[in-house]
Amino acid sequence: MTTSPPQGNPFAQGQPQGQNPYGQQPGFPQQGAAPYAPVPEQPRRKLTFKTIKNIVIVIAVASVAIGGFIASRDDANTAAVGDCMHRGSTDDNNPDLEVVDCKDAKAEFVVLAKVEGSYSALTAESACSKEAKDFQYSYTESGDGSDFLLCLKDYKK
Repeated sequence: MTTSPPQGNPFAQGQPQGQNPYGQQPGFPQQGAAPYAPVPEQPRRKLTFKTIKNIVIVIAVASVAIGGFIASRDDANTAAVGDCMHRGSTDDNNPDLEVVDCKDAKAEFVVLAKVEGSYSALTAESACSKEAKDFQYSYTESGDGSDFLLCLKDYKK
């Protein structure tokens, strides 16, 4: 007569067959329970009004500085003799001149002379007559830290 081998763990002596020997045992904590005391939650640092205000100020100053830099990269104050310019506005008091590549279709004027200093409408005409004989237009800028005069003529493509 042959007998079938016993089912279950042959090394589990004294354990009932078919049960997990590592399951719930007397004297041990229930599953899911921590065998140690819970760690108290660390107090969170509260954002004060002063901290929030300082963060907002830093962001605002950085935004203005970056925006000013980007906006001034091609302004009239960066123009040099030989540069081409484009008029961005039809307002004669604020023509919004910007430097453009002379191959660009927007190129309208060429800079014949750039003269440092503050000029009125009358003195600008006189100064451009001395600096560039064949100028057609004068553009003055002041109050931006550097006062200057541009003597311009139409750009012929």
